[in-house]
Amino acid sequence: MADVKTIREIAERNVEFLTRKPSRGRLTGVTKARITDGLHCEIEEGPWKLAADMPVKAGGEDTAPTPGMLGRGALASCLAIGITIWAARMGIAIDALEVEVQGDFDARGELGVGEDIPPGYQEIRYIISMDSSAPPEVLADLLETAERHSPYLDVFGRAQTMERTLRVNGKAV
Repeated sequence: MADVKTIREIAERNVEFLTRKPSRGRLTGVTKARITDGLHCEIEEGPWKLAADMPVKAGGEDTAPTPGMLGRGALASCLAIGITIWAARMGIAIDALEVEVQGDFDARGELGVGEDIPPGYQEIRYIISMDSSAPPEVLADLLETAERHSPYLDVFGRAQTMERTLRVNGKAV
């Protein structure tokens, strides 16, 4: 496991590199998801393989987390990792850290029941619990910095440009 000193050194080295070569910071993440059986979905990116499914009451087999759980997990883990990296960069000791994400939604939206009900979350809350000897104002500054630079807090909080391409039988239509 990387220690705080190593995390800080790696982060600072990456900052220095991207300051000198900004174009190297422009990347594209590519993740694929395939339905394999019923609603069971296999997710793959590089060497990593995950799965998603729906509960039995929603037509799935409950063999894997739901897409919603994976999305909340992406936000929670991004915040936890980001806070840890920024704490290392700022020299703030954290003994324990946990991020809980709660999302309120109305299932009628994704089922098309009621025209005014959105299919996504109405509200998202996150609770950060940490053990640290640092003063509260230092921790508040840490959180403000980590939140300002959190990719998934940005994804959840800001509308993104979306573009769809459809391929049918291997050909774009």
